[in-house]
Amino acid sequence: MLMDAARSTLVIVDVQDKLYPACLDPVETVDACCFLLKCANRLSVPAIITEQYPKGLGRTSKPILDLLDNDANVADGGNVVSKISFSCVGEDSFVTKLEENPGRDQVVVAGMETHVCVLQTVIELLDRGREVFVVADAVTSRKQHDRIFGIERMRDAGARIVTRESVMFEWLRVAGTPEFKELSALIR
Repeated sequence: MLMDAARSTLVIVDVQDKLYPACLDPVETVDACCFLLKCANRLSVPAIITEQYPKGLGRTSKPILDLLDNDANVADGGNVVSKISFSCVGEDSFVTKLEENPGRDQVVVAGMETHVCVLQTVIELLDRGREVFVVADAVTSRKQHDRIFGIERMRDAGARIVTRESVMFEWLRVAGTPEFKELSALIR
């Protein structure tokens, strides 16, 4: 099964100022999330950004927020969901935002930490009947074994493990379009 831009929602989990520097490959993870968000923006794929306890862990990384049309909290009509539940699905505001776009049954997930908030979100999305794609080169944890086993557990639960380039090319479907020309420049 391929990812389809018309059926997808991008979810970026907890890539926050006080959390991401402690994780493996923090710059690469932020860059990968920005790559996905640029693709989503260009192809009209809705995006939801979550922040775990922002009072203590800070806001989402600035390069990600800079790519949002509106970085306000969901309560104010924006794309950012503040949460205290480890799973995004544990927050009513996240579920409401996710369901704003009927027919988008595929969820592409990136962020941190792979074995905690990403994992719990993915499993609960699968339990709700969503098709879930975890972007392996856009998730991270503080320790490599946590990242590895988190990805394995999500795969075992039924998530599809993909890369950011796979997301882009599957969302694009064909070459020769203005969108292809613009987005393919991101990987050169």
